[in-house]
Amino acid sequence: MSIIFDESTHSFHLQAGNTSYILQVYKEGYLAHLYWGRKIRKPAVDEMLVLRSRCSFSPNPDPMDTMFSLDTFPQEYPAYGNTDFRTPAYSLQLENGSTITDLRYESHEIFKGKPMLSGLPATYVESEDEAQTLELVMRDSLTRLKVVLSYTAFENQDVITRSARFINEGNTKLKLLRALSMSVDFGENDYDFMNLSGAWTRERHIERNPLSTGNKSIESRRGASSHQHNPFIALLSKDATEDHGEVYGFSLVYSGNFLAQAEIDQYQTTRVSIGINPFDFSWLLEPKEEFQTPEVVMVYSSGGIGEMSRTYHKLYRTRLCRGEFRDTVRPVLVNNWEATYFDFNAEKIEAIAKVGKELGIELFVLDDGWFGKRDNDKSSLGDWGVDTKKLPNGINDLATRVNNIGLEFGLWFEPEMVSPDSDLYRAHPDWCIHVPNRTRSEGRNQLVLDLSREEVCNYIISTVGSILKSAPISYVKWDMNRNMTEIGSPSLIAERQRETAHRYMLGLYKVMDSITKAFPKVLFESCSGGGGRFDPGLLFYMPQTWTSDNTDAVERLKIQYGTSIVYPVSTMGAHVSAVPNHQVNRNTSLKMRGDVAMCGNFGYELDLTRFSEEEKEAVKLQIAEYKQLRQLIQYGEMYRLLSPFEGNESSWMFVSEDKTEALVTYFRVLAVPNAPIRKLKLKGLKRDMEYSITQKKNSFGGDELMYCGIEIPDLIGDYQSMVWVIKCIN
Repeated sequence: MSIIFDESTHSFHLQAGNTSYILQVYKEGYLAHLYWGRKIRKPAVDEMLVLRSRCSFSPNPDPMDTMFSLDTFPQEYPAYGNTDFRTPAYSLQLENGSTITDLRYESHEIFKGKPMLSGLPATYVESEDEAQTLELVMRDSLTRLKVVLSYTAFENQDVITRSARFINEGNTKLKLLRALSMSVDFGENDYDFMNLSGAWTRERHIERNPLSTGNKSIESRRGASSHQHNPFIALLSKDATEDHGEVYGFSLVYSGNFLAQAEIDQYQTTRVSIGINPFDFSWLLEPKEEFQTPEVVMVYSSGGIGEMSRTYHKLYRTRLCRGEFRDTVRPVLVNNWEATYFDFNAEKIEAIAKVGKELGIELFVLDDGWFGKRDNDKSSLGDWGVDTKKLPNGINDLATRVNNIGLEFGLWFEPEMVSPDSDLYRAHPDWCIHVPNRTRSEGRNQLVLDLSREEVCNYIISTVGSILKSAPISYVKWDMNRNMTEIGSPSLIAERQRETAHRYMLGLYKVMDSITKAFPKVLFESCSGGGGRFDPGLLFYMPQTWTSDNTDAVERLKIQYGTSIVYPVSTMGAHVSAVPNHQVNRNTSLKMRGDVAMCGNFGYELDLTRFSEEEKEAVKLQIAEYKQLRQLIQYGEMYRLLSPFEGNESSWMFVSEDKTEALVTYFRVLAVPNAPIRKLKLKGLKRDMEYSITQKKNSFGGDELMYCGIEIPDLIGDYQSMVWVIKCIN
């Protein structure tokens, strides 16, 4: 059994893979967090909760028990104001203006499987035997507020998911001011805080810093999960490395404003919480209304950061991503954006597609500029009609011509945006996110459509759907190129204005769910100026994301390495682009660009017609090699070997589930004079298997490859890369 309730101790023991998570109902219904870590066979629950009398500045709810104060009590879902001065998981305001609540345990239910969340993306199971779920009902007796805390323990993975559902069962209105998805109290503070931060074209760089007294937090207030901070944090033991030590991961399945934080209090305990950002948020709960928080995916690893990553990879690849493309190798594509930008016609597109076919490419993607009067980024978003000046015979004709060459056809959209210079905006100027009588700030000459409004959602579903029905389109790149400002919606009453940003996300999820279900044969890739919304929420609808607008091979080492902390390679779009690179003006070899891009969903983003014959031959070999290896790359286990954040080199590898095949990649940025002889120690192989390696005459045992390693050859010049293919010969 994954979840055991012990009536004698009023405790719950959640078992997920090799993990135990233990909580207890204490006194008159207080919910205590007792343990989370390596699996314990028979926990002595009565010995786990240790309380101690403190000074009067930690008040006692029960004056007869001076050892009990919520200010020192390890809580599962804490509130503020009822003797706990630490960061609360939730807060709500009553009609009288007060904000004090007191949740107590009322009942629970344990059942097989995992229910979906209403209106929100979440991980899932395909069989009830894969997981068990615990629902704890908490009640505030004064307001009749009911809160259902949901925990799912996966049977064979070190994964526990959590969320909370608020139900107003009283007769008066309640206003949620804060509704985080989870909170965990750790009894210690000796941890490092890991997060993934950056900026546009510099996404998901790894940061690791020691915790100290006070609050360490990351957040987004941008209406999207953001380029700046990914909705993920981890606590690491001080000795934690890629392969050793304890790691606690927290990943939020949400694409909007979020907050993730760790607070160390006066007694050196640590409270971790994550969820919708309470900044500029509130939610009115009328009687009988409910509010569901997003899901948080919690992963425990006793084998370092790498083990945590591989747990997330497997879960997100197989039980978050959905649809036909979840388990299908992804096509090699060419995108025309950096080849032509807005300046193209049908003949130019056809010419690129013809060369692509010669080289072995399988999919052509037409990017921005095919609709309205879109000769630059100043107009036409929202007007999803074909620009007949560029494409006089329409999308269907162009798609058919590309198909006849032998390639599938894909199309770029930016459905969530509207240009002030557009027919849509002129017809419906109130359809964008805005506040009356305030400036409507523009980004990239565009505004954000108000997806909190049903009519706007229906418009997007209808217009995008009509284009997808009109032509043989097998791929969609779904872009979003600005964040929210002047956040408000005329469709909402004054008391609900601070619901706008979350209602937008609910509308977006509804739109994406409708369109992706209507077109199950289409491969959807999400994008937000590259990686501005690379999060688990969108992966539920679209199984891959454009990793970054930065296609420079050197910069991509950090971006793709950092992204792999949480996200599987099968979710990462990675392309070879022209040099000098359009983002950083760097010149790197075609080989290194190909080797880096191969570690993702492979493609090209340049003008193929400009290749020399020598370059064409090299690209043919790249594509042929990738096709032989893409099943392994996209669905194998990833092991990180050398970090680009720690030196001049990077390396990672992919290993098949049965350990019979592996791909090893190595990258060196700058040449080193009189360099030392180096060996690269591999991971994830079977010690007693015998392996062959490309470029090597001899065979090697798995033990030798992992403990002794393989020699890194003497590479000449800057921006060098190596690839080894390893196969079992037993």
